[in-house]
Amino acid sequence: MAFSLKDKPPAPSGPVIMQVIPSLGAGGAEQGCIDVAAELARVGAISIIVSNGGYRVPEALRVGTTHIQMNVDSKNPFTIWRNSRKLRKLINRYKVDIVHARSRAPAWSCYLACKNSTARFMTTCHAPYNLKEGFWGRWKQRYNSSIAKGERVIAISHFVADYLRKYYDIDLRNIRVIHRGVALEKFHPTAVSAERMIKLSREWRLPDGVSIVMMPGRLTRWKGHHVLIDAMARLNRPDTVCVLIGSDQGRKEYREELERTVKQRKLEGQIRIVDHCNDMPAAYMLATVAVSASIDPEGFGRIAAEAQAMGRPIVATDHGGSRETIVRGETGWLVPPNDAEALAKAIEEALALDPSHRSVLATHAMAHIAANFTKDRMTALTLSVYAELLDENAIRTEGLKKEPGRSNHIAAAA
Repeated sequence: MAFSLKDKPPAPSGPVIMQVIPSLGAGGAEQGCIDVAAELARVGAISIIVSNGGYRVPEALRVGTTHIQMNVDSKNPFTIWRNSRKLRKLINRYKVDIVHARSRAPAWSCYLACKNSTARFMTTCHAPYNLKEGFWGRWKQRYNSSIAKGERVIAISHFVADYLRKYYDIDLRNIRVIHRGVALEKFHPTAVSAERMIKLSREWRLPDGVSIVMMPGRLTRWKGHHVLIDAMARLNRPDTVCVLIGSDQGRKEYREELERTVKQRKLEGQIRIVDHCNDMPAAYMLATVAVSASIDPEGFGRIAAEAQAMGRPIVATDHGGSRETIVRGETGWLVPPNDAEALAKAIEEALALDPSHRSVLATHAMAHIAANFTKDRMTALTLSVYAELLDENAIRTEGLKKEPGRSNHIAAAA
């Protein structure tokens, strides 16, 4: 249900968990937020999401969460402070047990709101944040530090956990590494019909009989689109089409720059730039090879995990979370970042796989993801962190001593 700040909340029948995220649009953080909300609702807890809205709000409502709109995406210090006052009122009105912030600005508001309240405060760090020298660099590090202030801090990879340990004053006992998870009921070859693939192929005007090199990811420079375009020019494969999938999110200049580069390299017939895709499982099924060419490290690397779940060869850059999700030489390729020649060579090797070797790689990749990086595993581990805090609250807080069963819903699921 969607509520305003003045609406009367439902009577809590289980623990009340409030996730706070800037918005509900595309992205791994948003997907994880909705996945956890769905699991909370399934086990009988009260799930609340606070965000500034987005096209995925209806999806969140369908899984049984309450959504409250607030401009928690703002980085303005005064807005952050005002939001902390609003969040404090929500904590009191809904009798919130745990506040889970999933970004830096909301984390500051949540941290302030939870002070001197019975609500426990935790965070998820979804990526390392760039650090610079000088005054502004120190100010930025101070701003970033909100994500490390949780009583528990979830890191979405060991790479992110190492970043937290290196740069922030954080008790190592409070870090929990929980990798993002793939929804195998959606991202599995048997879950995609031929009709869905045909529909997408027609939308993208893909010629029959060509190999498809696919790179999903929003249009932003650090994702490495220029590197892949350079690699495609080096490949010089007229029988191959490259599809760059992703919204420019208002970065029209960058999209136009990519289109000019494609034209300058005379690759208009070989490279398509398409907007955000609402059927990524079907997109992966069209792909001969999936690519993640990020020149800065990914906190986790959702593309690599999803591609492997679909049994597709993946070529990714050799840093960040990709090192944890790809088994080098067995489920995919890892290449140096910003190295178009190495990227072209790896793509060439992936395109050259015969059906037998391609099948072996697909089997290993799918088994690897199913064993280590599923949505069910991610939600269960997240609920186990909630259970830790609820158990501590039952000991610390007299009010919860009178309701010993409040953590049972989550503890049983975890």
